[in-house]
Amino acid sequence: MNFLAHLYLSNNKKNIMIGNFIADHIKGNKFSHYSKEIQKGIFLHREIDTFTDAHEIVRQSKRRLHERYGHYDGVIIDIFYDHFLAINWKKYSQIPLNVFVNSVYNLLEENKEILPEKTQELLPYMIKYNWLYNYQFAKGIQEVLNGMNKRTQGKSKMNLASEDLLINYHLFEDDFTLFFEDLQGFCTEKLKTI
Repeated sequence: MNFLAHLYLSNNKKNIMIGNFIADHIKGNKFSHYSKEIQKGIFLHREIDTFTDAHEIVRQSKRRLHERYGHYDGVIIDIFYDHFLAINWKKYSQIPLNVFVNSVYNLLEENKEILPEKTQELLPYMIKYNWLYNYQFAKGIQEVLNGMNKRTQGKSKMNLASEDLLINYHLFEDDFTLFFEDLQGFCTEKLKTI
């Protein structure tokens, strides 16, 4: 899952959100200096990633992309799934998407000094281009895919993936809907035990 899903699955717990957001920029077990709640967020992020990678529905989504994008298929699916979460947001949250997104940006800005360096570098771009809110729009998805393609020096061809999204839109959306139901249940249980 990508940024929006990880933040949403933190159950509106601020420190868990921070940990869940920064987890990709934390190497190994180098996070003992963070509060217990932030550590829980890091653990939750890793559990979500493991659950997602092993899930048959996600694998089915990836297979539609694998021939064209190889091992980048998972990154693309993460972005597609955030798109479906954003456009179906009202189904999952009573908090409007723009309100949720702005509260996340404020939370991260207020805690900027404790974020890993790579997260601090990424945050201004995320806010400037309003990634979390713009996942719901075709243009927003295209901009994210263009940025990912640039990071791979064009090797990934991820900038083309919006074509695949359009071709198989309803199949990907159905995959997301079924998978996300499982993932929400998994996270509810994990938050009780981590």
